[in-house]
Amino acid sequence: MNLTDELDRLRQKLGFDLLLLGKVVLIVVAAFILEQTATFLMKRAYLRSNQDPEDRTRYRFLRNATRLIVGILAFIGIIYSVPSLKHFAVTLFAGAGILVALLGLAAKDAFGNIISGVFIVSFKPFRVGDLIRVGDTYQGVVEDITLRHTVLNTFENRRVIIPNAIISDEVITNSTIRDEATCEFIEVGIGYESDLDRAMAVMAEECEQHPDCLDRRTPDDMERGMAKVPVRLVQIAESSLILRAAAWAKDPVVARSMHYDLNRIIKLRFDKEDIELPYPHRTITYKKGQVPTATA
Repeated sequence: MNLTDELDRLRQKLGFDLLLLGKVVLIVVAAFILEQTATFLMKRAYLRSNQDPEDRTRYRFLRNATRLIVGILAFIGIIYSVPSLKHFAVTLFAGAGILVALLGLAAKDAFGNIISGVFIVSFKPFRVGDLIRVGDTYQGVVEDITLRHTVLNTFENRRVIIPNAIISDEVITNSTIRDEATCEFIEVGIGYESDLDRAMAVMAEECEQHPDCLDRRTPDDMERGMAKVPVRLVQIAESSLILRAAAWAKDPVVARSMHYDLNRIIKLRFDKEDIELPYPHRTITYKKGQVPTATA
């Protein structure tokens, strides 16, 4: 083989490699343009909508799904554009039956999460921006819903990533989906010797005066003389009388903050009114020559 033939062979090989590189670059650029165009159209449609939680949920879910689908299509296009990669992929999936079975088992959870994500967006048990509790473990604001998982932002500003298949199997407590107003129960124990009626009146007064406390009474309730903040004796406990005030706030976050404020305010007011906040008492009895015993 002379030098001219070698140069022609190298030139052909270089041209072929450049052609393959051009195809790969073209696929990547086309995928990027397609994803950006689809995202732009979805965003424009979202901005023209009411922009309520349902619209925001659909927009974010479809945006994430579009990115994933376009990425997968671009990856498949690159494989089939490069002959060596195409031959390798065909050989791998045609001859490695065990590997395909393992990949299928591994992808089972992924497909379960995708289907669960579609169900969440379709049936709307919660939406982006809703305050939810998942089972008895996690509570926070829904920040994002993807094909695979849901992102919660907790009150500690921590992101909790929960697979969609798991969150679909849990009991969801949604504090936002219909009415954000929240009834907060403020419970305080007083001593048996304390003035019960006075303690109940003090609790009702302090709750009603709190700036975040809402009046949720209907005109019929007012005609019947129902209090803005009803206070009840809910339990005669071992060493205290448990009083419960039901105070409303505009949403769960404000309600929890109001609860903490009222704990302090009621404690200070009880101190001024000489209303005892009890603590456990124990009476120790013993006889001469015996080990002392304690009873509550």
